[in-house]
Amino acid sequence: MRKPYFKQIENTPSPLSTTVERQVRFEEIDPLGIVWHGRFASFFEDARVVLGERYGIGYMDLYSRGIMAPIKTMHVDFISPLRFRETITIQGRLHYSDAARINYDYIITNSRGETAATGYTVQMLLDDTYELFLTQPAYYRDFCSRWKAGVLI
Repeated sequence: MRKPYFKQIENTPSPLSTTVERQVRFEEIDPLGIVWHGRFASFFEDARVVLGERYGIGYMDLYSRGIMAPIKTMHVDFISPLRFRETITIQGRLHYSDAARINYDYIITNSRGETAATGYTVQMLLDDTYELFLTQPAYYRDFCSRWKAGVLI
């Protein structure tokens, strides 16, 4: 990544990270034979789901506690094309925040280990009536406390 999408704030824990490997499917390419730009949202999702489930903050973990986490912002920087049947690696990193939001960044590498795209997403935390939480809901606050205390690896 050329420039970090999220600043590392002093006295906050390092990002949590996961890596997902998958193969580009035929349905993901466009008439030019490369991955259609709209598919990168699902690549990011692959990493978010794995990381969320690993740490107990997946979509259903949050939803079962009355918390929804829709995407507010998504950004992609395209660097080089991906092709059909190419094995890609998606690294997702969750960045710590005291706010009622979830910040991820992503690095997608091609089969040669070269960076093909980078990007980020921001998810806002809503209650079950679709109102924005102004502070972290208790379940997510507990997760962040354990992360900050170094309990999560």
